[in-house]
Amino acid sequence: MRAVIIDGYVDEPSVLGVPPYISPYIRYSAGALIYRSIETDYITIDEIRKNDFFSSFDSYDYIIIIAGTTVPGHYFMATPISLYEIKKIFDYNSRPLKVLGGPIARGYTLKGGSSALLLKDYLKESVDFVIPGDIEKFLFKYPVSDDYNLEERSDYELTDMLSTLGAQIVTKHHMFPNVMLEIDVSRGCDRKDGFCSFCTEPLTHGAYRERKVSSVISEIKTLNSLGVRNFRFGRSANFLAYGSAVNKNLPNPALFEELYSEISGLSDVLHTDNANADFIAKYEKECRKIIGTIAKYNTSGDILSFGVETFDPEVSQKNRLYNSNDSILKAVQIVNEEGGWRDSDMIPKILPGINILYGLLGETKDTYEKNIEYLKMIYDKKFMLRRINVRQVMVFPGTFLYDNREKVSFDKKSFVRFKEFMTEYDSLMLQRVFPIGTVIRNILPQENRGEISFGRQIGTYPILCGTYSDVKMDVFFDGKVVDYGSRSVTVIDNSKRMKDLSVRELSSIKGIGRKTAEAVFLSQDSSVDKMILERKQKEILQSVFKG
Repeated sequence: MRAVIIDGYVDEPSVLGVPPYISPYIRYSAGALIYRSIETDYITIDEIRKNDFFSSFDSYDYIIIIAGTTVPGHYFMATPISLYEIKKIFDYNSRPLKVLGGPIARGYTLKGGSSALLLKDYLKESVDFVIPGDIEKFLFKYPVSDDYNLEERSDYELTDMLSTLGAQIVTKHHMFPNVMLEIDVSRGCDRKDGFCSFCTEPLTHGAYRERKVSSVISEIKTLNSLGVRNFRFGRSANFLAYGSAVNKNLPNPALFEELYSEISGLSDVLHTDNANADFIAKYEKECRKIIGTIAKYNTSGDILSFGVETFDPEVSQKNRLYNSNDSILKAVQIVNEEGGWRDSDMIPKILPGINILYGLLGETKDTYEKNIEYLKMIYDKKFMLRRINVRQVMVFPGTFLYDNREKVSFDKKSFVRFKEFMTEYDSLMLQRVFPIGTVIRNILPQENRGEISFGRQIGTYPILCGTYSDVKMDVFFDGKVVDYGSRSVTVIDNSKRMKDLSVRELSSIKGIGRKTAEAVFLSQDSSVDKMILERKQKEILQSVFKG
């Protein structure tokens, strides 16, 4: 028996699976198949597109597509599978059993501001099984038993075993070893006061439950032995609550010390993601300890993303967010104080990120003004935010928002104006987070646009870096920050000295125009002090080329 897992990419509030990320579902599914002695292959949708492999799977007994985006996103290295591509793969390969799993099983949409499409009718002639439960549970049972339930969820005893069995599958990813592995620590949401109006977490993953820390450490060690060096604790709605289930529902600083101290030497990149701002403010003492532990062991450039969604109290109440603006500001302050210190390259260790959503119940024009007011307040207080995601909500069946979607009034003009405000705000915040001269290590170039090459680090929401330096695609380089866009930075190759830079590279430095760049390029003396330049331009070059 032979099976192929096709990675159509997953993007959820608590799971990233778009390259360079690999979601846990891939390893679990492979583990289930391998446990049943089924030979298992793995391929991404990008490799299928690149090589036109759409009709290449008829010799298999199983085709398993895992996909689903439940948050809107713009992707740099890859593009999630489309509904047309899913149908095309299934229709072009008639022999295998065809299985579709992941969050896509509960609804399909690729853009914000839209309601998800249920797939049962659209794919009924193309697919054998659509699995709204945990796909690894189905794949574990189906080959040997008729006693399966498409809605059934896995427990951690099963996934702990499958994650080890299926770990080897990641070596077949088209970007390996330059991948980042999402590590599963908890499922569901730890909130006890209900769920947000748009949230798919309780629908997809059920009640809150946690994985043993020993299992997490064991899986990371197994993956490390296969050559994986980049890990992210992304599989969690509120990472700082991890360990609370075995600590009377209170934060568990000792567990974080155990986890991070055990695995820090096994990684080149160690990052995380989601946190709850109210949780941090409520349990300030314990969360300060946890954030301090993370900052002690992690890789700089890390983020704790807050699902703020709105600073409008009425919208928060109507959408069951129950955010307190005072708590949000307090949490931003705490993360800045405990994690905002910089490494030797001037990169902050861990900072807050904020998500803003539009298309929620109760929005008015005043909602946009409140969001602007509080974002300005954060900036004026000298705090740092690593990134602010502004998106239109995706609406999925089974959520409170889906049942009340006709009550939503979306003001497109106000949304466009807010995005214009964010263009300037993002750039100002980037200048604070990444001052001129900051060195960003291990940028992986992935795209050329004219004279400019674009790349990112492997990490959690890594900053997009553009450069005029002559760099090779798919070869890591270190870049020095010299200018800013709204969502990106301009860098020059850090291995170059000033006298080695081209005029184009020199003129990409903020405050250095073409004329000055030519003067520096033609200078016979590499000392800034001795160059015939204006004082401001000398100061700029000295800040870039320290020492």
